[in-house]
Amino acid sequence: MKKFTVILSMMLALMLALTGCVSSTNNNGNTGNTSSQGNNTEEGTNEEATNEQESGEVNLYTSRHYEADQALYKKFEEETGIKVNVVEGKGEELMERLNIEGEATEADVYITADAGNLHQAKERELLQAVESDVLAENIPEKLRDVDNHWFGLTKRARVIVYDKERVSPEELSTYEALTEPEWKDRVVVRSSENMYNMSLLASFIDIMGRDQAKEWAQGIADNMARDPEGGDRDQAKAVVAGEADVAIMNTYYIGVMLNGIDEEEKKVAENVGVFFPNQETTGTHINISGAGVTKHAKNKENAIKFIEFLSGEEAQGQFAEANSEYPVNANVEPSELLKSWGEFKEQDINLSKLGENQQEAIRIFNEVGWK
Repeated sequence: MKKFTVILSMMLALMLALTGCVSSTNNNGNTGNTSSQGNNTEEGTNEEATNEQESGEVNLYTSRHYEADQALYKKFEEETGIKVNVVEGKGEELMERLNIEGEATEADVYITADAGNLHQAKERELLQAVESDVLAENIPEKLRDVDNHWFGLTKRARVIVYDKERVSPEELSTYEALTEPEWKDRVVVRSSENMYNMSLLASFIDIMGRDQAKEWAQGIADNMARDPEGGDRDQAKAVVAGEADVAIMNTYYIGVMLNGIDEEEKKVAENVGVFFPNQETTGTHINISGAGVTKHAKNKENAIKFIEFLSGEEAQGQFAEANSEYPVNANVEPSELLKSWGEFKEQDINLSKLGENQQEAIRIFNEVGWK
């Protein structure tokens, strides 16, 4: 009896299974259209993928965060069909991300401010050399890496900003003059940890030699009106507030203050003058924002096209007008604001030196007690 019950149970189970198969077949039959639609969808996806492959994309890691830049990315997309995917962040953080991601990184282009940062990226083997006749023509040799790992896109001058009421421009001459006794307790400048100051001192190491560069750093440290604090804009505010008479800062920030929406910052910028030092000697220090193709770029050709586009006259003009930055392309004029400050002589050194001398600059800052 038990044997018969077991056999009966097995037969019932088999019948249920067969019923399920029939149901599944019917569903498959009904789904035949769905499957057919799925094939159509797959064909559509393949077609889109083909179109995507024809134009492609470029993935950008950038520390720049300007609306003008976004407009340029859109323009590049319209002209080339290449989609620009953007990841924004601080330059050092993005550099570290590139390092951690290694070969798995999606980034094709790295953009950041200061040749010192770009040099670090090169030294950490995060960038690769690029050969481009367009970049060689558009960007002066001194504004690109000696091995073509990075290329300058915009320039900023590090100048002396002075209070118009208390200081006459005739009193100013050179960076070195600010170390003289008459400027005791009258100078403000950012911390020695700031990359702009590292690069400034690095340029002096190349031009003057280590000993004289150290003398300059010691003289500035001795003449500071207060311990370094804040960013470049804070130095201008300190001058207008009467805490100091002069500041060392980038022209870019004066432009940002004048063109911004903060009325107090506008007033500050309107009450200071811009002086380009060392016009009779070695020239005013300049630095850049620049770009490089990442070592593990998956879209190298698109990356090169993208940087070439940013070095072209249209993009350079947009940088100049919207961001108060000097164009690197000699065929493009500065904005009217920058023109109003006058033409100036630049330091004549390759900006690769700013990175090469960076560690020595840090040692000097520590030696002289520049906080």
